[in-house]
Order: sequence, then structure tokens, then C-alpha cells
Amino acid sequence: MQWQSKPFSALSAQELYDILQLRAAVFVVEQNCPYQDVDGHDQAAWHVTCRENGVLLAYCRVLPPGEKFAEWSVGRVIPAPAARGRGLGQTLMQQALALIDAKGGNVRISAQAYLEKFYQGHGFASVSAPYDEDGIPHIEMLRSAA
Repeated sequence: MQWQSKPFSALSAQELYDILQLRAAVFVVEQNCPYQDVDGHDQAAWHVTCRENGVLLAYCRVLPPGEKFAEWSVGRVIPAPAARGRGLGQTLMQQALALIDAKGGNVRISAQAYLEKFYQGHGFASVSAPYDEDGIPHIEMLRSAA
């Protein structure tokens, strides 16, 4: 497995295509949630990927402070459906948080509510009541700088 973190400007056209294809497959089709995934934040993000034999197995994006929240943010966290059950979600979050920890700062996320315990395991604490985002219950969570 190969883990990488790249700014938008360093992504190849094929890498970007693979990322957008996976995000649409999971967040739009699988979760039956029509929403504007390509939201104008990708250009400011670091894109964390895991590939095996050229196939994208996991992805998330890391947004700098001021892009979505005052703090760093991690979003679009996805282990590919074919790669679920391999612990990639845990490693993906570790990779994203290591990137942020190297730069310093708190992290705020808008997490799907059913994943609250998953994110608590990575040091996040809930800081809001559940709310609706695109028809899916979410909760805002905060992780203090390491």
C-alpha cells in the first residue's frame, strides 16, 4: 500500500478523476444523497490517498484554517467499498491528523453522527447537537492540537 498527501496542484488528472469518482460512488450514489460534492474547497486542500496496485483504496481531504472552519478540517473521509474491513479508515485518519499535527493547530469536523465514536477514538469531542446536513444527521466535533 502506498500512502500519499498532496496539494491539489500536485494531483494528476487521473488522480483527481479517481478521487472524484470514489466520492461520487460513496457520498452521492451509495448514500443516496444528491449534493454538490465539487464545492470549491478542493483547490485549497491536501488530498490524502491510499493506493494498492494503482487502485484508490482510501481518501480524505484536509482543509487549512479559514477554508471551512477557523481550525483545520478533515472531510470526505472514505475507505473504498471494496476495501472496507481492512482498517483503512483508522489509518486514513492517522495520516490526515499527522499531516495537521506537523503544522500545528486544532481540528474541527462535521461528522456523520453514526461515526461519532470512530472520531472520538481519534481524540475528537462532540461540540454540537446533531443537525441535518444534506439529509444526513451530522455532529460538529473538535480535536485540540496534539
